[in-house]
Amino acid sequence: MTGTNTDAHDEPLYRLVNLAKQYSKGGVIVEAVRGVSLTIKHGEMVALEGPSGSGKSTLLQLLGALDKPTSGTIELAGTDLSKLNDRELTKLRATRIGFVFQNFNLIPTLTAAENVAIAMVPNKVEGRIRTARAAELLEQVSLGHRFDHLPSRLSGGEQQRVAIARALANKPSVIIADEPTGNLDSATAKEVMATLTSLKTLSGVTVIIATHDREIAGMTDRRIHLRDGSITEDVEVERQSAASTSE
Repeated sequence: MTGTNTDAHDEPLYRLVNLAKQYSKGGVIVEAVRGVSLTIKHGEMVALEGPSGSGKSTLLQLLGALDKPTSGTIELAGTDLSKLNDRELTKLRATRIGFVFQNFNLIPTLTAAENVAIAMVPNKVEGRIRTARAAELLEQVSLGHRFDHLPSRLSGGEQQRVAIARALANKPSVIIADEPTGNLDSATAKEVMATLTSLKTLSGVTVIIATHDREIAGMTDRRIHLRDGSITEDVEVERQSAASTSE
């Protein structure tokens, strides 16, 4: 049922309709994303899967408002991203979207807390509030005891958890994670995924992950497989059946 009294979270966070992205490479038009239509709900954890050249990285960039589509529409909470100018997109990314990267992208000369707090600077958050928020987030990712440690003193898994805390600094609606476990061993990768899952449950943030790892994709709520820029499969992960088989 639709109507003006519908709760905002009854509407999808993302709505994509016939989304396409083309690039010109050496005079040849490359269709990186072609005719993608889908919705992503609030609080959902989604994996984008596919081989190199499948379009998952391009789609992730479009979802992260880092690029604009060639055609079609992409809406974030009802806002058509293709109609925003660069200044508006920058503001939206700073307030609505958190990013986690494969290489962590921490500033080596800043402590864990400072790396988290710096994400709040563009939004002009007061210094003491930034520090308190950084401490709170590091506690949430079980790194309160690493508050004043430089990245060089942290393991790869700890660095990625700092990066996750940083992504949550501005209370975003969605976290966009590009191969967040790509540089980690399998045990540490599972720990990072457990952290993301816990924070998703705690904060209600939507998490969208691009990954080559089928096991990591299986830890999400939903798997979207792409090939040649199009969706070939979109399935919900059956957690209960997976649990029953392990008994």
